[in-house]
Amino acid sequence: MEVTVRDQAQPSLLRDLVMLTKPRIISLLLVTTIAPMFVAGNPGWLLSVIVLVGGYLMAGGANAVNMYLDRDIDTQMARTRLRPIPSGRMGPRSVLAFGVALATAATFLLARFTNVLTAALALAGFYFYVFVYTQWLKRTTPQNIVIGGAAGAFPPLVGWAAMTGTIDLTAVYLFLIVFYWTPPHFWALALLKQRDYARAGVPMAPLVWGERETMHQMMWYNVILIALTLLPTTFGAFGIIYLVSALVLGTILLAGVIRVSTSADWTKPAWWVYKFSLLYLALLFIAMVIDRKVLG
Repeated sequence: MEVTVRDQAQPSLLRDLVMLTKPRIISLLLVTTIAPMFVAGNPGWLLSVIVLVGGYLMAGGANAVNMYLDRDIDTQMARTRLRPIPSGRMGPRSVLAFGVALATAATFLLARFTNVLTAALALAGFYFYVFVYTQWLKRTTPQNIVIGGAAGAFPPLVGWAAMTGTIDLTAVYLFLIVFYWTPPHFWALALLKQRDYARAGVPMAPLVWGERETMHQMMWYNVILIALTLLPTTFGAFGIIYLVSALVLGTILLAGVIRVSTSADWTKPAWWVYKFSLLYLALLFIAMVIDRKVLG
């Protein structure tokens, strides 16, 4: 019995490989990939599965390469020390090879069974996250998550292209919504983990601008986000169901950000904003689908 318990407590290779892909993060990316497909049309189950698998492989590959490039930082941060490389369970070259293999497989799958534009957009997101955000912006500027947030905004374009073979104005707005959602979402976490980032030498906004200025920026990005979520209704992309959902969700998120800015002890409000912002984005994209399917 002791051996069994000990074995269960030890991370397995399979568990480490899954950990490298960061499945919790990918789950939200897949929602913002698949929902636009249903907004754009009625994808069959096979196309949906191909895009899901291809999207997971590409994002998982990017996350694995991210862990390879950030291995020096991960050893300094409490929340990342147990990852496969800093813990010594996997070698850096093995992690890099795994990430590249996943991205290669995703590119082939999407290009072969959807279209070249879909594969190109997914690969662009991979390169942007790995090289522009991880290797450059993250270590050099507090604007890292602002510009780097574009990497996480590619999934709606991927889903739209998989369904239509093109990119139109609605798809661009979906990209911008995720782009402007990223700073208030991630800065809430950065406020909470700023000691970790300071130890690792990462110039996150709270360390460079200060806590109050970061909170102020979160509020303005949230205001812009609300405006962006409403704009698609002005040219008929979505109707009343989406409009009401966007207003309600955006107002709740903004109220949370204001609580962070006005609270003497902002720890709990910041955690709430970080967690709710994940739910916010998922519900917003689900509202898009419901609006299109109900109102046509």
